[in-house]
Amino acid sequence: MLGRCRRRVLVCDRGEPRNRRSGALHGFLTRDGIAPAALNDLGRAELATYGVGFRCVGVTGAQREGDFFRVSLAGGGVERTRYLLLATGVVDDVPAISGFDECYGRSIFHCPYCDGWEWRDRRLAAFGRGKDVTGLALGLKTWSADVVVYTHGSPLERRLRDRLARNGVAVCTDPIATLDHDGGRLEMVTLASGASQPRDALFFSTGQHPQSPLAISLGCTLTRRGVVKTGMLCDTNVERVFVAGDASRDAQFAVVAAAEGVKAAVAINRALQAEELHR
Repeated sequence: MLGRCRRRVLVCDRGEPRNRRSGALHGFLTRDGIAPAALNDLGRAELATYGVGFRCVGVTGAQREGDFFRVSLAGGGVERTRYLLLATGVVDDVPAISGFDECYGRSIFHCPYCDGWEWRDRRLAAFGRGKDVTGLALGLKTWSADVVVYTHGSPLERRLRDRLARNGVAVCTDPIATLDHDGGRLEMVTLASGASQPRDALFFSTGQHPQSPLAISLGCTLTRRGVVKTGMLCDTNVERVFVAGDASRDAQFAVVAAAEGVKAAVAINRALQAEELHR
């Protein structure tokens, strides 16, 4: 959008999105089922039409210098810009359980809205602690009647256990030894006690953290959930800094990130127009 506004734009992307382990992206109208990498490739190919620059490089730092930001790139490069749009996303906190990493993105997921349909009416597991895993498990009942909660050794309050029981969700608080799988396809949850329980897919709620420290280093205010607090136009408390995508809001979907990027781009262009008309 900024390219269509004839703005000079540089996109820096080191190519490590949160969904890179997923086989398909869902909930994006006209692109349902596309591989995340393929969607990125389509987007990058369209940039050239509007003269938008692209570099496969990370940004290591940004400091304000008057009305500009001095942006440091990995490898030693430096750029100066009047506005920053951060779309750096988050990283999921993945537990160190044998088999978890191998299944991640294949039969282990963080978002039921993104992958629940593909595992409807199957044997599902909800992994996490306290209220978070309780909410996740109850939400999974939309897609399957067979849901089991695994807290990996963490206790669960009686009131939460009672609510889960009333909704037909079993609870297992024993530590997990391994997640047995066949090429990333989950087959069995094996507990430290030696008991095994068959499961087809696992959804987890173990927290997340920003993929990049840029917003924090620039002084952006965070919410209680640890993401950047933004306004209706994806603006932050730091002048000329905007944030779009998973790094800013709770609705963490690719289609939402795209929409927020457009909103931020329009806001940036209007700000530039105001500066130009003022002069």
